[in-house]
Amino acid sequence: MNKVLIITGGSRGIGAATAKLAAERGYAVCVNYLQNRSAADSVVSAITRSGGQAIALAADVASESDVIRLFETAEKELGPLTALVNNAGILEQQMKLENMSAARLNRVFATNITGCFLCAREAVRRMSTKRGGSGGVIVNVSSFASRLGSPGEYVDYAASKGAVDSMTIGLAKEVAEEGIRVNAVRPGFIYTEIHARGGEPNRVERVKELVPMKRGGTAIEVANAIMWLLSDEASYINGAFIDVTGGR
Repeated sequence: MNKVLIITGGSRGIGAATAKLAAERGYAVCVNYLQNRSAADSVVSAITRSGGQAIALAADVASESDVIRLFETAEKELGPLTALVNNAGILEQQMKLENMSAARLNRVFATNITGCFLCAREAVRRMSTKRGGSGGVIVNVSSFASRLGSPGEYVDYAASKGAVDSMTIGLAKEVAEEGIRVNAVRPGFIYTEIHARGGEPNRVERVKELVPMKRGGTAIEVANAIMWLLSDEASYINGAFIDVTGGR
């Protein structure tokens, strides 16, 4: 059976690194993106040049209709789904909660929570052995912020990832008898473009001394953890978390 992976937010950072690594390990990969088609096409081109199979599909994970279309199109073009990496996530400008608007909260929660739930739902509907599927694996990309709260910067982002943690635990138990494993990785200070969106592109350099290993992590280090959870080597791992934080 072919291995087919959908990775949301797959055009840059952790998503792009995971897409490329998955292709190297035999997955046909659907690289989901929101707006940056050129970045997604670049990931797909890198995969196909190396002999892999990949497609890029635009979809807003916060939109139910977009999510349904994403999964239907990916399966039509690549085959039955066997894996999902729920990676799409956003954060906004650093600030205290007292200055956050409802509009901001709704944007963050819609992508980071609702999007994660919708994609997991569609994956379960396709992979569940009780629904005629062949089983599969879901890996959620959470954040170590869910444990620390990101005070003064991203309390809303941290809270959204706390919701992802809870969903990971609950869903893992809910679908364990249906041939589906659900786990999560919690990256720490990783060198990606997401920090620029929060207004501090060099944030990792500022805070890396807080890490016992005294450095930030790389996207490929997170991708390696994700791929292990997707693999048969993790066949008895369910409802678990890997903290990719340098010991933080």
